[in-house]
Amino acid sequence: MRNVKIAVVGLGYVGLPLAIEYGKKYRVLGFDINKERVAELERGEDHTLEADLAGMKQATGLFREKGNIGLSFSSNPEDLRECNTYIVTVPTPIDAFNNPDLTPLLKASAMLGKVLKKDDVVIYESTVYPGCTEEDCVPVLERESGLKFNKDFFCGYSPERINPGDKVNTLTKIKKITSGSTPEIAEFVDALYNSILQNGTHKAPNMKVAEAAKAVENAQRDVNISFMNELALICDRVGIDTNDVIEAAGTKWNFLKYRPGLVGGHCISVDPYYLAHKANALGYNPEVILSGRRVNNSIAKFIADKTLKLMIQKEHKIKGSHVLVLGVTFKENCPDCRNTKVLDIVHELQDFGCLVDVYDPWADPAVVLHEYGTALLPAIDPGKNYEAIIACVAHDEFKTFDFAAYRKRGAVIFDVKNFVDRSLVDARL
Repeated sequence: MRNVKIAVVGLGYVGLPLAIEYGKKYRVLGFDINKERVAELERGEDHTLEADLAGMKQATGLFREKGNIGLSFSSNPEDLRECNTYIVTVPTPIDAFNNPDLTPLLKASAMLGKVLKKDDVVIYESTVYPGCTEEDCVPVLERESGLKFNKDFFCGYSPERINPGDKVNTLTKIKKITSGSTPEIAEFVDALYNSILQNGTHKAPNMKVAEAAKAVENAQRDVNISFMNELALICDRVGIDTNDVIEAAGTKWNFLKYRPGLVGGHCISVDPYYLAHKANALGYNPEVILSGRRVNNSIAKFIADKTLKLMIQKEHKIKGSHVLVLGVTFKENCPDCRNTKVLDIVHELQDFGCLVDVYDPWADPAVVLHEYGTALLPAIDPGKNYEAIIACVAHDEFKTFDFAAYRKRGAVIFDVKNFVDRSLVDARL
């Protein structure tokens, strides 16, 4: 492989693990426009808890010792000029109307266009819809660089598969999809990723296939979970437990045990909208994908409404009642709060006049306050009475929570994640 000098643009959940692994074998610049993030990493710290800190120390140590390999960090775009292979891992969120927001991606592309040189390669990992790299990003690269695509510079696409909080399916242990804008670049991109992966790659025939595969991976999960959520809504009306139904159906050899729940996070609740956007642009209305999104987006309101009904049955006054919500991150044992649906429950209860306390030992209070305007409890006051407790996230810390004590005081217990002793709960999803 040629003399590769890599820049990883965006040092979040996706970019940082990538920069660390490549930094053990290549000269790597970890770039982020957030100066505080860069300073944090230079101190050897990582608030996302995704980084292998020992590996990061090893990679940065290699740079200090040798210079020609290893990892360093920067927030100065001029430093990007030293590189010839750029891996873009910036966020691709949705806006208030569930439309793809390509702002971070296009800004990163414009920045890279200003430093591109002949024969450079730009590899995108950010989740997009099929065709986005060539139709949206490449024109920006050409405009800013004055270079011609597939003549002067090239592109690749390798969708990220980072699962926050998962310490088993980590970057080096998963199979990665790769692709390139020419057959030669596809081989280069494939070899580059294979050099750090234990389980190899799947080389897609072109970038559009790789882009579509990423969207489909998470849209499939979203649709499957939406079916289980719809089942939960039906079972609630029938008066039976959804989990009992799933356990019974699960005795069939080909039944897939998806569970109902809140669907948030950076992938499952976002990627289907990217696929739907492309379908709509081509004149097709994706009914299954969007119906699944509607069902999943309705679950927070169902949980809040069900809790209120149970409180009324116990003769609790709704306005002014105290409700404790346990967990705000989008999954257990993880500090990631992106697109959390827990706050939808909180806001629904507040609309009815409930006084809601939210506690999460994993979440960063400053982030939750900034992003959602909600202050987290620093700790739970054991002497405070609550008319209802909603267990939204199955953090390990909550598995020893004394639900029995609050149940004895008359609190409604709603178990969203099916981890509380069944004898103590009034409702499960």
